[in-house]
Amino acid sequence: MGQQNSPELSSLPAGKSRLRQAIELSYTIISLSYSIKVFTVKWQMIRNKLQDLLSGLTDIENHDSGEESALSGGHIQAIIDTLFVCNEFGIKCIELKFSGKLLMQSDLSILVSKIDDHIKCLSEIYIVGLLTNSNAIVVQKPGAMASRDDMKFFVNDILSRLKIGDALMKKQALIALNDVIQEDEKYVKICVETDGIVSILVNFLDSEVIEIRDEAAKGVCLISEVEVYRGVLAGAGIIAPLIRVLECGSEVGKECAARCLMKVTENSDNSWSVSAHGGVSVLLKIVKSDGCGGELVGLACGVLKNLAGVEEINKFMVEEGAILDFLGLLKSKDDIVLLSSMDYLQTMVSMDESNRDLIVREGGICVLIHVFDPKLLISSKAREMAFRGIKTLCLKSESSLNIVMNSGFINHVLYFLRYGEVSIQELALKASFWLCETSEEAQKAMGDAGFMAELVKFLDAKSFEVREMAALTLSIMVSVPRNRKRFVQNPQNVGLVVQLLDQDEANSDDRKVLLSIITSLVSSNSGRRSIVNSGYLRNIEKLAAAEVSDAKKIVRKLSSNKFTSIFSGIWHS
Repeated sequence: MGQQNSPELSSLPAGKSRLRQAIELSYTIISLSYSIKVFTVKWQMIRNKLQDLLSGLTDIENHDSGEESALSGGHIQAIIDTLFVCNEFGIKCIELKFSGKLLMQSDLSILVSKIDDHIKCLSEIYIVGLLTNSNAIVVQKPGAMASRDDMKFFVNDILSRLKIGDALMKKQALIALNDVIQEDEKYVKICVETDGIVSILVNFLDSEVIEIRDEAAKGVCLISEVEVYRGVLAGAGIIAPLIRVLECGSEVGKECAARCLMKVTENSDNSWSVSAHGGVSVLLKIVKSDGCGGELVGLACGVLKNLAGVEEINKFMVEEGAILDFLGLLKSKDDIVLLSSMDYLQTMVSMDESNRDLIVREGGICVLIHVFDPKLLISSKAREMAFRGIKTLCLKSESSLNIVMNSGFINHVLYFLRYGEVSIQELALKASFWLCETSEEAQKAMGDAGFMAELVKFLDAKSFEVREMAALTLSIMVSVPRNRKRFVQNPQNVGLVVQLLDQDEANSDDRKVLLSIITSLVSSNSGRRSIVNSGYLRNIEKLAAAEVSDAKKIVRKLSSNKFTSIFSGIWHS
């Protein structure tokens, strides 16, 4: 490569001003070369490197004091010599006078390497300047209205500290970096686009300094929150060091590593990479450990749930005893552990029918019913997920339904109907309806336990969904003769149902489900007698007159038996 300066470069003033103008001149020539569409990728790369070079020069200028500069004449001349070669190549390309494309590609690659060396040199000079200036330990974070250039300057300053600084400076730089990317997503984009930051964070995950390792784990975790950058992290080789942090990091580092893994394995992405680096075994070890906090165990469950989407990994986990381990977690009093372990088991069941059978055989239904126990101080959300799990396990198995009937589940549901808060009462209503649909045996058992008296209380609730669920459940229950007999023994039960039919107050949907209850009641003598004696028979009369078909059927049944004379007297009064 040539060493003499072109007339354009030699005529520039001395010092940093000369270097700045030289870079700008080269950038102009390279931009022209780029427009020729020859060696486009290389010219684009060189153009970007020149911008980095100019940024490094600006950093040094902003921190130089007085006339003395850390950037020597020798440094400046070396960079200008490289720029001269750059310009020479650019002009050859513009004039299409280069000798052979392969040779030119090789020369441009060497040029890129030399510019990289200059950028590194400027970065080192800048850091040395910072270290000798006690007032410049941390560059001030740009304000809320900062321009993108100010933000890039701040990130490049942090990059320099991460490259050259001692352990303390690296730690401070990481803290500052995490602070801004947590606060503003625009910084995440700048960090990912800034060459070197992601790879440095990945490398720091193996740092021997715990604080640096933890802050690096936090940094990659924050970047992984933005979906479009998860591929960048995976491409930078993040999986293996994250698993190493999970094995031997601090609790904070492990939590950040697990959260990052959960993001990058979403939709089963990168699952094979996690498996190849032994990640499945490491995660299962966390699940089994008594010494890990609930947050970390919950995150490990989340990663394993993502990995379960791959059939081969799913089978490996089952062979390693994962299902038994997760059933053990259902005895935890920690809501996070409960929710994440039930979520994992639901995924395993959906993946393979044999997993469902294994969970049932290993007592999974009884464990889930235990989660529904009112004596446990856990959230209604955990109980709702337990109920969904019970339904799933009982979906195709009569023997599973028998387990539910014999394990105290009905008593738990009744307790929540009577004493639960609104959210858990609604869940108990759903469970009541589901139980009624499962079998006549369940309907009889619920009638014996006292469900109907509790369900009646919800018939005039504010929520239509609650009213509907209660009425539908009652309608199923009173279709059983012995339940119907028990229901009409309390005149207030029948009276309230008929009273709520009032045409001026009840909407058509309410009336429909209430009429379904009354339709079951009129099939027995005691039921008909209770309806006639309720004192609200006129409500049925009004609906029949309004051509409501169910009401007309009820009227006909009441009129076609020994109650005809009584009914007729009321009808015409």
